[in-house]
Amino acid sequence: MGEWSPAARVRGVGTSIFTEMTELARRTGAVNLGQGVPELASPATLLKDVAEAVLAGNNQYPPATGFPALRTAVAEHQLRRYGLDYRPDGEVLVTTGATEAIAAALLAFCDPGDEVLAFDPCYDAYPAAARLSGATLVGVPLEADGDGFVLNADALRAAVTPRTRVLVLNTPHNPMGKVFTAAELDAIADVCREHSLIVVTDEVYEHLVYDETPHRTIAALPGMRERTLIISSAGKTFNVTGWKIGWICGPAPLVAAAGSVKQFLTYASGTPYQEALARMLGSVEEWAAELRGTLRTNRDLLSDGLKQAGLRPYRAEAGYFLQADVRPWGYTDGVTFCRELPERAGVVAIPTSAFYQGQDAPSWLVRFSFCKREESVRTAVEQLVRAR
Repeated sequence: MGEWSPAARVRGVGTSIFTEMTELARRTGAVNLGQGVPELASPATLLKDVAEAVLAGNNQYPPATGFPALRTAVAEHQLRRYGLDYRPDGEVLVTTGATEAIAAALLAFCDPGDEVLAFDPCYDAYPAAARLSGATLVGVPLEADGDGFVLNADALRAAVTPRTRVLVLNTPHNPMGKVFTAAELDAIADVCREHSLIVVTDEVYEHLVYDETPHRTIAALPGMRERTLIISSAGKTFNVTGWKIGWICGPAPLVAAAGSVKQFLTYASGTPYQEALARMLGSVEEWAAELRGTLRTNRDLLSDGLKQAGLRPYRAEAGYFLQADVRPWGYTDGVTFCRELPERAGVVAIPTSAFYQGQDAPSWLVRFSFCKREESVRTAVEQLVRAR
């Protein structure tokens, strides 16, 4: 075979820090608080329904737009929780997880040379999807404020250029555990309306909010439904991240554009999972309340343990993750901290710098996950305290 090189859009994309840290956990036997992979149980009824669907032979392609009963259940969920009325036919699209939904949306709306705004740090699928579409992701940094993080509305306005096409909003936020406030959402909506931006809002942690600030969707604000795609999924809500069942809700023209891409990515997937989730989604609130209680306990255990270990945790209002300042241990570089932590304390974490797009990332921030069994979190805490 002659000389070759990968396409420009994927040059420089190598082994990620996530792969490196997971291998460190495997090799050292450390408690893995790096990945957001739940160790928690899924609803027994949901698992039983999937098994029955498989055994009943429901294993062939579903419709490209998704199992009709699941699209109806998603539409009913959006109306029940947010007062947003979406038609199951045309305004709801089932995807192979939220990551495919994000990729399909950015591929549908971005041309080479366009810009995509996201709040920095951000889930690493956002810059990857922007790059595949030929666009550039521009990070708007969230600012530390006490033990949390806040929007800088002036920085957001300053980031908009004539090339800005899409704003990606992630609330509740990964990796910061932030829930955007009503005032922050109003400020973001003002910018999007003023500059006619399309909004792609990633709400996969919508049911995992622990404190007083409730989750709101920007699509419910005046003038935003017609320009917003809401993305969510079953993975985080039901501890079934391996099923890869997500969905998009939005106005028909935007959903159709994303669907035109999605059909050539996976076409469709997960028929028995979709069938079972269609039944489960109607009772999600009861299940989610129990899961939130478990995760809140884990979060508090980890936060208190990090303090006892001499590290400084930030507030996690939602999601799976806590941020910690590692400078009290004498580190100014989170990557070095995370590479040495498995040997020092038998724990794996992820440097938050891996999620930043800009050059001014706080290098001393590290992300710990708490979507684990309580005994895993407790073991990690004990080992961190001993290693202090």
